Amino acid sequence: MQTLIDEFFNLDIMAKAFPLMMKGLGMTLELCAAVILLGLVGGLFLALANLSPRRWLRLTSIVFTDIFRALPPLVLLIFVYSGLPFAGIEISPFTAVVLSFFLNNSAYYAEVYRAGIQSVAKGQWEAARSTGLTKGQMLRYVVLPQAIRNVLPDLLSNTIEVVKLTSLASTVSFAELLYDANMARSITYNASPLVLAALIYLVLLWPLVRLVSRFQRRLAH
Repeated sequence: MQTLIDEFFNLDIMAKAFPLMMKGLGMTLELCAAVILLGLVGGLFLALANLSPRRWLRLTSIVFTDIFRALPPLVLLIFVYSGLPFAGIEISPFTAVVLSFFLNNSAYYAEVYRAGIQSVAKGQWEAARSTGLTKGQMLRYVVLPQAIRNVLPDLLSNTIEVVKLTSLASTVSFAELLYDANMARSITYNASPLVLAALIYLVLLWPLVRLVSRFQRRLAH
């Protein structure tokens, strides 16, 4: 039992690794902010394109969404980071992660937005149109607020998945939380830094998980 504690829950090693882990956490949060913001904005534009009366725009959005939902995020990340240099395009690990996760997550956010927009009753559209609002104003003031409220748990769930997805950035040597934890493990020959990383993720994401559950219960009632 003591051997297990020393190997996975060594408080001395955790304390020594903690500053490095906090630096990695900062990079993780910076990465999450960029990926989530771009994904939310890109997903909204894709959803609106998907519902456009213009056939070419609708088909382009559908093809984009299907492709990047089907591609595994890790495959896409490795392709962007390791494949683009063969075409003469050199990018940093941070840029590669943001670009690949933006392509992947915007496709998922688009489907959530689309479902939310289509959930708004047709009468709401007609009522907004009868007041003389333009289509843009209808979307901004009437449709999108209701659509986002209807799919808020799904948006939050997807955001949680995005945060967990950022751990894949360690595969391209981006110094985020998991990468720094693995570096500390290789230096100390002890798994305690990895356990500490898992605990940090738990503290970071558990409140969001509870928030999603709360919203789901409210919508159910």
